Amino acid sequence: MANVTFQHKPVTLLGTEVQVGQQAPHFRLLRTDLQEVTLEDYKGKVKLISVVPSIDTGVCAEQTKRFNEEASAIGNVQVLTISMDLPFAQKRWVTEHNIDKLETLSDHRDANFGHQYGVLIKELRLLARAIFIIDCNDKVQYVEYVSEVSNHPDYVTALEAAKKAN
Repeated sequence: MANVTFQHKPVTLLGTEVQVGQQAPHFRLLRTDLQEVTLEDYKGKVKLISVVPSIDTGVCAEQTKRFNEEASAIGNVQVLTISMDLPFAQKRWVTEHNIDKLETLSDHRDANFGHQYGVLIKELRLLARAIFIIDCNDKVQYVEYVSEVSNHPDYVTALEAAKKAN
C-alpha cells in the first residue's frame, strides 16, 4: 500500500491499492440528490477522479475549484470529486462556490469507493487525497496517492494524463 501521512503521522489505508494498467475497480457512490451511481454510469467517458478528505477544508476546496476551472480545457473528460462528506453538505458547498463542471459524489454510506481504491484511512474514516485517471475503456491510466493528506496533488501531471487518455 501507498505510504500516506495525515498531519505528518502515518495512517493505515484500507482496501486495495490501484495500479496503472489495471481495470478500474467497480464503485458505488451517492450523488447530491441521493441517487446511487456506479462506474458503469460513466461508461465510454474518460474519468478524472479527484479524491478529497472533506470538501469543506482548505486544500480540498482549492483542489475541487481547480479541477472545476480546468474541466473545460481537458476536453471530453468527466471530472468527479469524491469524499466522505454527506451529499447534503456537498450540494450546499457546490452551490455556494458555483461549481458547475464537475460532479461531487459521496462515499459516506459504506466506504465502498474507499475500500475499492485503497484510500480509506482506517484511523479517521476519511478518504486519503488521491487522483485517478481512467480511460473510456475503464483502464487506469494514472494514479497519485498524495503522500501527505494535507498537501496538494500534482495538478499539472494529472491534467496532462487526463488529456492524453482522452
